[in-house]
Amino acid sequence: MKIDRLVSMIMILLDKKRIGAQELADMFEVSPRTIYRDIDTINMAGIPVHSTSGVGGGFEIMRNYKLDKKFFSTADLSALLMGLSSLSNTVQGDELVNALAKVKSFIPADKAKDIELKANQIHIDLSPWMGNRNIQPYLEIIKTALQESRLLTFQYSAHHGNKTARIVEPYQLVLKNSHWYLQGYCHMRSDYRLFKLSRISNIQIKDESFIPRDYQKPILEFEDILETMETKIKIRIHRAVMDRVLDYCAYEEFAPDGDEYYIVDFPFIENDYYFDVLLSFGNKCECLEPLYIRKEMKRRIHDIAVMYEN
Repeated sequence: MKIDRLVSMIMILLDKKRIGAQELADMFEVSPRTIYRDIDTINMAGIPVHSTSGVGGGFEIMRNYKLDKKFFSTADLSALLMGLSSLSNTVQGDELVNALAKVKSFIPADKAKDIELKANQIHIDLSPWMGNRNIQPYLEIIKTALQESRLLTFQYSAHHGNKTARIVEPYQLVLKNSHWYLQGYCHMRSDYRLFKLSRISNIQIKDESFIPRDYQKPILEFEDILETMETKIKIRIHRAVMDRVLDYCAYEEFAPDGDEYYIVDFPFIENDYYFDVLLSFGNKCECLEPLYIRKEMKRRIHDIAVMYEN
């Protein structure tokens, strides 16, 4: 059972007068049966949760109850502070500031220094070193649209630079592989789409609101699909680019080739993205095999050379 779900449930119960099991189940994406087990666990921990059946029923913490600060261990509070502090570096807003303040209120004075030390042992900074300066203000605009269920309009640059005007019902912000995405229902495509924020421009909130649909979550895991598409190629790299190559494969794929070079079994998919990755290593990388990939690399390098000659 995840402590973060239990803590979140306690915070919700403290904040709301009453909430139903199904609403909690939808909120945490679990079954109502799991919610009932969680409520039992919270009761066993000494927090009196009362349930009411029938229309308008649900769970509520007994009136006049105050949460004992000893309910959270040092490890619990350290983990909560670490997560909230890391998220606040990327997503701004009063709700995160308030959540941090509430968590800090549970810290006993005699444990404050120890908890702060443990919370700072792991620092997660999701902001890029450099890049699109519009991302942060766009996040704030999308957050507002999400909270108020209002339509968004923007220009979107798809593959090969095709730019289209979109009207979108926003449903979720997604952070995947250090990139932000917006999952929403696109009126142009009459379907759900995942939009990369770095490809969005001229985003605006419309005055028009929308009635939320049955939400379709984005597919974010492609391991099974990629395994069928992926192949291993052999490349010879100079040690100067070893740190960059390690972003794509494990050190176990490296075999020394003299003092300066390595032979690497490199995971590869035959598309422009992966050819561009190899080209980005410049003259510090040579594709050895298979032969048809090597020939395609040679053709692309030739086209680049011709462009510069002209």
